[in-house]
Amino acid sequence: MTIPNAVLDIVRPSAHVAEVWLNRPDVRNAFNAELIAALTSTFAALSAEPDLRVIVLGARGKAFCAGADLNWMRAMADYSWAQNRADAQKLADMLWTLDQCPVPIVGRVQGDCYAGGMGLAAICDVLVASDNVTFCLSEARLGLLPATISPYVLRALGTQASRRYMVTAERFSAAEAHSHGLVHVLCSPAQLDGQVAALVTTLVANGPLASRACKLLVRDVSGAPIDDDLRADTARRIADIRASDEGREGLQSFLQKRPPSWLAAPTAT
Repeated sequence: MTIPNAVLDIVRPSAHVAEVWLNRPDVRNAFNAELIAALTSTFAALSAEPDLRVIVLGARGKAFCAGADLNWMRAMADYSWAQNRADAQKLADMLWTLDQCPVPIVGRVQGDCYAGGMGLAAICDVLVASDNVTFCLSEARLGLLPATISPYVLRALGTQASRRYMVTAERFSAAEAHSHGLVHVLCSPAQLDGQVAALVTTLVANGPLASRACKLLVRDVSGAPIDDDLRADTARRIADIRASDEGREGLQSFLQKRPPSWLAAPTAT
């Protein structure tokens, strides 16, 4: 099922899979207020779906996302400080909503991925990019800075690479992004959809609650001191999931050499 939207195209191949496509190809899927609001509300809704196992985030047209829309930027040029603050907060809240989504997100990147588009790419749990993609943290060229996307870019790209690309605003290749860890799977444009489909199949086959728990585990444990509290917390988490219905089913299906119950054919929406 496809749900058209003026700025997003939402496709539902099954109850377990959602595809969210940026749908402003005429402006290289650049951000404006409408797109930011649509992404916020869409991911808030998808986060609340208990049967959803994977979200694909992609973009229609030749580019993934070119950053901010020029008309939107022209309007901002006349904003007061308070108006700029309120506008930036909406972007920050959108990025936070996507980052806090409990469902694993697979990013599909083609063409240009600039500025705010890099924020979207950095939020994805698995990022697949074609080898002709160009990345750029271009804000400094305009006398600006990538403030709202910085927490996610720093986490995904690394501190040293972020220092370089934020202050220089250089373009860098998909191969360079891959070497820094931002891109997980690098492929030719012809292979892009196949690589994404393979990852979707892999994620759907995993325990649904376990996948969500793994995503939360990485977020909570990353950077935390390895102390008594962390050791107790991680022991509690594994005990919780072992004792859960899904954990028991997963272990029993493995021992009995049969598929787990969550691999039953999904119902189309």
